[in-house]
Amino acid sequence: MISVANLLQEEHLPGNYFAESAYLKGDFEAGLIENRRGDRAIALPETLIKAIYAGLDNELGQASSVVLFNCGRWWGKNFYGRFVEEVSEYYGKPIAQLDMIELLGCLKQCWKTNGWGTFDLDVSYYQQGFLILKVTNSAFAELAPKDKNKPVCHLEAGIFTSFFTQLTGQELHCIQTACESQGEDSNYFIVGLKERLKTAQAWLEEGQDHRTIMKRLCENKSSGNEVAA
Repeated sequence: MISVANLLQEEHLPGNYFAESAYLKGDFEAGLIENRRGDRAIALPETLIKAIYAGLDNELGQASSVVLFNCGRWWGKNFYGRFVEEVSEYYGKPIAQLDMIELLGCLKQCWKTNGWGTFDLDVSYYQQGFLILKVTNSAFAELAPKDKNKPVCHLEAGIFTSFFTQLTGQELHCIQTACESQGEDSNYFIVGLKERLKTAQAWLEEGQDHRTIMKRLCENKSSGNEVAA
């Protein structure tokens, strides 16, 4: 049984660090947005995001996807550093000592509070060496130029590549296999070793759907190492 006396003696009872009501605060008169540590944040209007996409598309054409992916990798590297610092400081212990439920809960709430949609992690394919990420109501998918032939969330794929590479200590890669811009209910991403995802990229270009790609990946006899956590 939990002792009320012990609870009252605790100086800090961790709650939901990224709760929407507590994490971001704004001063509309000053035009400032800060997180609960006092770090500056920015709000990106839809017009600006659309303009960035349009500008890259006009200047680079198909190569814009590579640029967005690499921008996502840079963003993901910095995002991971801030995430680890904030979470470790709040809970008073290194992120490696957090339970998976605690870590995943923080990441899901962080994603939502920042306005990037709702995030979920599927570890059903962990033994086969893959993590499946599901993002719903993504602003990146909603505002990107529509392409019915392929997914458009290259920025998010880059973010996930860097984040999970640093989290696991392995050089991982991420590809998107389903996109809301194509009429799907959610955006699906596969994280795994880059060599193992080369075939998945080829199947995606052939028009295979997410479920078929996952089935073929798991049936692939040339399996590599598992994703470490």
